[in-house]
Amino acid sequence: MKAGIVVFPGTNRERDMAIALKGASGRAPAMLWHRETALPDLDLVVLPGGFSHGDYLRSGAMAAHAPIMRAVRDFAARGGYVLGVCNGFQILTEAQMLPGALLRNAGMRFLSHDCRLRVERADTVFTRGWSQGDQFRAPMAHGDGNYAADPDTLDRLEGEGRVAFRYADGNPNGSARAIAGVFSDDLRICGLMPHPEDLVDPLMGGIDGKPLFDGLVEAFVQ
Repeated sequence: MKAGIVVFPGTNRERDMAIALKGASGRAPAMLWHRETALPDLDLVVLPGGFSHGDYLRSGAMAAHAPIMRAVRDFAARGGYVLGVCNGFQILTEAQMLPGALLRNAGMRFLSHDCRLRVERADTVFTRGWSQGDQFRAPMAHGDGNYAADPDTLDRLEGEGRVAFRYADGNPNGSARAIAGVFSDDLRICGLMPHPEDLVDPLMGGIDGKPLFDGLVEAFVQ
């Protein structure tokens, strides 16, 4: 699998993501600086977590207009796959590549602890490593993870099977309908707030997030 990780000023989870991708595929991902205007030959582009541009305007808002995002849009339009985790999810919503928005957490507190996620569908490139209804542990670390969308959009996401993950142990950040991750309409773009890349090796404390990366590799080597 040929993967690339986009790096913005303030990104701080690119190394974690690189470890997860290389561990699954045996191939180191390319690091893509935000000022680049073209992508190499890739199967997958990942927008990792962190605080792009310090999130000074709004989480992900400045990064959504970075030069590389035009190339990421074109890549997705040509049929490429895109994964956004935490700040990456925020960037994808700000770039209108995924619906909805990520607001301040309920209670206005930064959350940094493990949560449990439920897999809502297992027939996608991003979730094929699990079965529908499976639950797994994932670390979360965000202040703006409260997923919000208007009722019609939420109903459409539910009806079209575009909810990827839900919080299964309560709703720590107040997200609408406990949504923790969503898909694009063609299921080629996925965004989620918690960090499965931080649980891919027993030395990290578990391998709960490994099925995501193993499933991606299996999908692209067929």
